[in-house]
Order: sequence, then structure tokens, then C-alpha cells
Amino acid sequence: MKEAVSTPNAPAAIGPYSQATVSGNMVYTSGQIPLRPDGSLLDGDVTAQAHQVLENLRALLEAAGSGLDRVLKTTVFLKDMEDFAAMNAVYAEYFSEPFPARSTVQVAKLPRDVRVEIEAVAERH
Repeated sequence: MKEAVSTPNAPAAIGPYSQATVSGNMVYTSGQIPLRPDGSLLDGDVTAQAHQVLENLRALLEAAGSGLDRVLKTTVFLKDMEDFAAMNAVYAEYFSEPFPARSTVQVAKLPRDVRVEIEAVAERH
């Protein structure tokens, strides 16, 4: 059975989707971009944007009864692969060994023309 997850500590969905969903013991987050919880966009370089994205993911996972330590897989979407090293440095501040599996891809464009978007799959506690 699918259950929607919602929290005011992360930006609200801006379309017909949930911030995250839970099925059984698994949590699936929607892709997070660097919007603050109030919906305003955090401008800045990929470092600043990645911090906001990962804080959004943390808030969603906690609302779902999970946490960054329970993430099994992430997908990172970058506007420019030249930002990989900077994004990776921020990412390493939020995750520890054993690190989640991850895919990182460069895309033509992201919502609101941001530099990074990240989605996650995690287990619940």
C-alpha cells in the first residue's frame, strides 16, 4: 500500500506528485532541487545548492521515518558535469560508509534552471 509523505520542512510539491512516498519498509523521494522549505529558490553555485538539496532530502526522509543513514540509492542530476567534484565534496558531508549506490548524470536542463537535483530510495527505521 502506497502512502504519501509530506513535511513543511521541505519545499512543497509544485505539481501532481508527492514529496515522497512510502510502500512497506521503503521510502522513495521525489527529486529535490535547491528550494528552501518556503518555496524560494536558493541561487548560488553547486556547493550551496547541493547543501540545500541534501537538507531537503534529510527532512523528507525524517518525515517518512527514515534518515540519510538508511539511503540505499541516489540519483544525482547535474546541469554541468564540471560541477561533479564540488557536488561530490558536499555529498560526502551527508553520507558515510557504506555509501549508497549512486548514478550521476548530466542533463540538458533542470527545473528552475538549477545546477543540481537529487532523489533517493531508502529503508525506514
